[in-house]
Amino acid sequence: MPHLAAAHNLARWLTRNDHDAEDVVQEAYLRAFRFFDSFRGDDPRAWLLTIVRNTCFTWLERNRKPESALPDDIADCNPAQSNPEEVLAANIEASLLRQALEELPLEFREAIVLRELEGLSYKEISQVTSVPIGTVMSRLARGRARLQKLPTDRMRKGGAA
Repeated sequence: MPHLAAAHNLARWLTRNDHDAEDVVQEAYLRAFRFFDSFRGDDPRAWLLTIVRNTCFTWLERNRKPESALPDDIADCNPAQSNPEEVLAANIEASLLRQALEELPLEFREAIVLRELEGLSYKEISQVTSVPIGTVMSRLARGRARLQKLPTDRMRKGGAA
């Protein structure tokens, strides 16, 4: 099944739960299969991710579950690195980045995931999210700015306590 990894990654970041993401992706693929004859675009990946996104939002509206476990695929830490201190530092950095990404508002998190983790172009993100390219650029800029700011804010609060 083409684009399964990208579909699952997007669903996992939107639902914040691996098992729920699997259910959403399964439903999204069923919808895509059902409506495949209506596909008229030249970018099947963007079309499928749009279906996954819409399926996620429908699922979230119906289920409104509490926040759950974070995905672990931002950093690929190599345990064979030469220095255990470097491994620990990389794990801490990856954990802070995951926490910061989770704290972003949904529209910023979605844009960051599609661009930075899935490598979609601005045009493809615009198609998936049904917003103008300028809005995509704005969401990415604001999301990146918040990602830079969140760990610093957390350290200041932790240091003051």
